[in-house]
Amino acid sequence: MTPEELRETINEFRDNPQREPEPRPAVERLAINPQTIYSWKAPLRAYKRKPAGVLRFYAALALLLTLIVFFFGDKILILPIWATVFLVYVLTITPPPIVENKVTKFGIETIGNAYKWDQLSHFYFIKKFEYHVLTVVSIPPQNTHIYLVITKEEEKEKILHLLSEHLVFLEEPSKTLTDKMAEWLTQLMPDYEESSSKPEEAPLSPQTHAPSEVRPHLM
Repeated sequence: MTPEELRETINEFRDNPQREPEPRPAVERLAINPQTIYSWKAPLRAYKRKPAGVLRFYAALALLLTLIVFFFGDKILILPIWATVFLVYVLTITPPPIVENKVTKFGIETIGNAYKWDQLSHFYFIKKFEYHVLTVVSIPPQNTHIYLVITKEEEKEKILHLLSEHLVFLEEPSKTLTDKMAEWLTQLMPDYEESSSKPEEAPLSPQTHAPSEVRPHLM
């Protein structure tokens, strides 16, 4: 409180001693980190709820692989096949949580993990479903891949300019084995969606029927 405000308060209290001083509104303190340059909220992973037909496709593929392994391979491989199917099923029916990602003066922060600029090597973008996925790769020998989902085009442009000041941007990155396998499975996956609503029937257009010819009934 400045001296002028204190003097005005004392004078008001002298003029009206019965009046209680009005409580001052509490100052809202915003928890803003001055080291944060840019932040955005997005799903933890790219997600698109798949129809039941796609789940049946995964189950049929797993059954085919199980038969091949059972007759021509090591039967112990059947367990990881169905474990993978169960993981795909859980990730399909469970939407991911919304997390906050940050670009700071010292690096990148996401889901409680901080990565410094000197630990990172390069970055690139991939398209998965309707989202842009920012992929940040750490320096060798770790070569850790960090995947951050971006939901808006303007966010992608902003992040591109911020990260280009510290890391190398690759327009055409070399795909890892995991990326190639995911792309191969995506190409095999049937591209259709089920609709819960029934197909709408086309409205019948009014037709003008000519009056039928009345023929006399001969006795």
